[in-house]
Amino acid sequence: MAQNTVEKTSVTLLGLGAMGTALARTWLAAGHPVTVWNRTPARSAPLAAEGAEVADGAAAAVAANTLVVVCLLDDASVEETLAGTDLTGKDLVNLTTSTPAEARARAEWARERGARYLDGGIMAVPPMVGVPEAGGYIFYSGSRELFEQHAKTLGVPVGTTYVGEDAGFAALHDVALLSAMYGMFAGAAHAFALIRKEDIDPASLAPLLADWLVAMAPSVHQTADQLRSGDYTKGVGSNLAMQVAGTPTFLNTAEQQGVSPELLTPYFALMRRRLAGGSGEEGLTGVVDLLVR
Repeated sequence: MAQNTVEKTSVTLLGLGAMGTALARTWLAAGHPVTVWNRTPARSAPLAAEGAEVADGAAAAVAANTLVVVCLLDDASVEETLAGTDLTGKDLVNLTTSTPAEARARAEWARERGARYLDGGIMAVPPMVGVPEAGGYIFYSGSRELFEQHAKTLGVPVGTTYVGEDAGFAALHDVALLSAMYGMFAGAAHAFALIRKEDIDPASLAPLLADWLVAMAPSVHQTADQLRSGDYTKGVGSNLAMQVAGTPTFLNTAEQQGVSPELLTPYFALMRRRLAGGSGEEGLTGVVDLLVR
């Protein structure tokens, strides 16, 4: 009986953009009572037809349930939406994209108003919500007690990964992973630009590129191990000196293909700086230290 109560916990959801709507629909489909509110009331109508209760204001929505999930545009919109609401005794779960500093400040803000706080970083896009095989999940950080109490409910739309009591850690993990993603996108953009003027079908390069990126991905474990141990030469197969010596080939190829090297040159510059410090036998891990100010 207790397990069923947890699984069917009532949820208040503030914010019905694409992600908020997807979350609400998944909870409703799983049998959770859901109260919704959105600044634009028309967005609530489809969910009302699916069984959601529509609150006539944010304060009423917050008052309806203990578990309050916020999925808004930015931190400023969270402040504006929750201004004047009574958060005493509430479990506030903030899935709004924010910086680690904003999340920590919002956690303190919530505590001052009598609420437990959990911050979330969503590693999914709306079509992945409610589709377990899609692999989406949300990083959570903040109140461990809140997370443990509501983990089953929070895990209905997508998976959950708790990363610590520091409320800023979810946002930090989110941005770290997405930053790596954009680096990958940058490399892929450069690769496709190199063949853009040639008689090479991009569709023929795509599977080769995807397989190569997958093959290279495990190198992050070596980077982590070297950062932890402090030995940047550990397990190195292609050292920094060798890799720096090869960079002119990449730059010359780009020039010959009429492609801007601007996505490569910042990283190559860091590699040269590290090598200038006498670290030729290392791999590429030392670049991390150059980035930390």
